[in-house]
Amino acid sequence: MQKRTLGNSNLEVSAIGLGCMGMSFSYGPPKDTQEMTALLRAAVERGVTFFDTAEVYGPFTNEELVGEALAPVRDQVVIATKFGFDCGGSDTRPGAAGLNSRPEHIRQAVEGSLQRLKVGTIDLLYQHRVDPDVPIEDVAGTVKELIGEGKVKHFGLSEAGVQTIRRAHAVQPVTALQSEYSLWWRRPEAEVIPTLEELGIGLVPYSPLGKGFLTGKMDESATFDSTDFRSRLPRFTPEALKANQALVDLLGSIAKRKQATPAQIALAWLLAQKPWIVPIPGTTKLHRLEENIGAAALTLTSDDLSEIGSAASQIAVQGDRYPENLEKMTGR
Repeated sequence: MQKRTLGNSNLEVSAIGLGCMGMSFSYGPPKDTQEMTALLRAAVERGVTFFDTAEVYGPFTNEELVGEALAPVRDQVVIATKFGFDCGGSDTRPGAAGLNSRPEHIRQAVEGSLQRLKVGTIDLLYQHRVDPDVPIEDVAGTVKELIGEGKVKHFGLSEAGVQTIRRAHAVQPVTALQSEYSLWWRRPEAEVIPTLEELGIGLVPYSPLGKGFLTGKMDESATFDSTDFRSRLPRFTPEALKANQALVDLLGSIAKRKQATPAQIALAWLLAQKPWIVPIPGTTKLHRLEENIGAAALTLTSDDLSEIGSAASQIAVQGDRYPENLEKMTGR
């Protein structure tokens, strides 16, 4: 597995990471702990060194799973986690917890994450969503103190807007921004990616396969259990799935030519955008993990990329990516 460095930091990770959320949260019922432990260790054996979790996934159970599974290989991996939600409530649906980035809450969250992850230091700590009630300078300043205390190594933001990124970076250099980015969500290209390039900040795209859609394994007849948060996303209605099939067909035609899969083309396209982009596709299946890792060895030529770019620009993706209550938490 090739390595990449996130921005101007010295944080080197595998070119493709592993998003761990779906193992415990959000995509249907939690998966079997032993199976997921085996999957996490299989990822390490195959060269993955970058793992993504958050205290709100579960809540808490995903960090516990990741911490337990990766404890034997702790010195070989980089674990990223996130703070920024009140995780104590009974409603555990994504986005149900209120935002909370008050300095004392950040410290409390970090102590909990250190214990659950079984680590002495958090490699990369993201603010999960920008809290409009807490100045970003206070957030960055608190993380700066935690870095000084040796509890955190690197500071990240998730789904932050350009002005917030600049203000935070001025207080404590931001190593990475985690945001949704894929062939069916390209908004970061307008302002965010140029800003990251200017400031020397890495980009970690989550949902790089469009929450599974870009794999080509679902169509308009796809149904989602009530415990699967895609059941509430406008982009996963039968009408939107049907309308957006053109994007999957495009990936499929290029995949056939390259003797690859649509998912591999989608990931290779992301990797080709910038050398400091590290996608974190999530999966709970070993064959999908191996398929995703295979994208790192796939080279798209400039002709391939321009073909994908011009064809994709003709396709108007249908449906909002989030309901309004979740979308308003992004881009602040």
